[in-house]
Amino acid sequence: MIFVLLLILFSIIIILLKFLMPHIYQIILFELYSAYICVDTKIKDAIDGPRFNKVSLYSQSSSIAVLTGGNRGIGLEVLKKLLQCEMTVILGVRNIEAARKSIESSIDSSLLMNKVIYENCDTGDMSSVREFAKRVQERCQGINLLINNAGILEVPFKLTKDGFETQMAVNYIGHFLLTHLLMPQLIAGSKESGRISRIVCTSSDSHFAGKIKFDDFNCTKVELAIAMFTKHLHRVCMKNGWNVQPYAAHPGFVNSGLFASSALGFNSLRQSILKTTEQGSRSIVYAAIAPELESNGGAYIFNCRPSKMCKTAMDVVECRKLLLFTCDFLGIKNFGIK
Repeated sequence: MIFVLLLILFSIIIILLKFLMPHIYQIILFELYSAYICVDTKIKDAIDGPRFNKVSLYSQSSSIAVLTGGNRGIGLEVLKKLLQCEMTVILGVRNIEAARKSIESSIDSSLLMNKVIYENCDTGDMSSVREFAKRVQERCQGINLLINNAGILEVPFKLTKDGFETQMAVNYIGHFLLTHLLMPQLIAGSKESGRISRIVCTSSDSHFAGKIKFDDFNCTKVELAIAMFTKHLHRVCMKNGWNVQPYAAHPGFVNSGLFASSALGFNSLRQSILKTTEQGSRSIVYAAIAPELESNGGAYIFNCRPSKMCKTAMDVVECRKLLLFTCDFLGIKNFGIK
């Protein structure tokens, strides 16, 4: 009886807010939907994870991969798996010495074998992204894989020196620019190998609760922007005849450093409900190497299998609008073309 009364009271409050304080009403609806997405993702992890969240590794000794943020958390586990595939990995990190120390203390020396090339890259700084891309271009005529993995979560609002909100810059805009700059190398890599080159963007089910705000882009939910970019990038690659396929990969809710400043900052809670970083890395690596995905470019991968995306990410018009909008932000005239 008390529960029913509380439910009625809550419903009345929501209705009053809708008419008297519509802005607060929208915020509450968003938070409720976000909570639903979190619970839904955890349920899927619990049900589907043990059965499907698996990736088979195989030798790709001639392949060159570019990976951002591979020195800790999920990225470090992704790096391990790429090295187990005998790939050469160009690693974009903010602090080379700290990254080297972390990696050499975590990965067996027999796997490293001079296969990791360290380069400075801060995806929140567009000049750093451009310098990193230039160094990759100088090293390699072609690359076979680009994994846009570096990311931050729920940090205090702050603008970068380029004028972008920090999380938007690090997670989306910097990787958008990097993908544009390295597209010629990805195309060349596919010609050299005779195989499709791949782009993997680390994403999240949080994109279902997102909304693009072109009039206030810094308040846009970055996960939706990543999902929309990935989906439309596949259309761009097909239209231009580029033998390159992008994928978005959701690792699930993972107990990594990303949650240090979030609401899930309590270690005991995190450990009890979240995946390990190794488990989280599997969908990203699956998107990067699984042969069965070659006919499914633009897919959204969760627990190592294609999953549905939100309606906005499937909207051709809106996705194209976002790509052109971001190009304009960065001064790009023709995406993927020098």
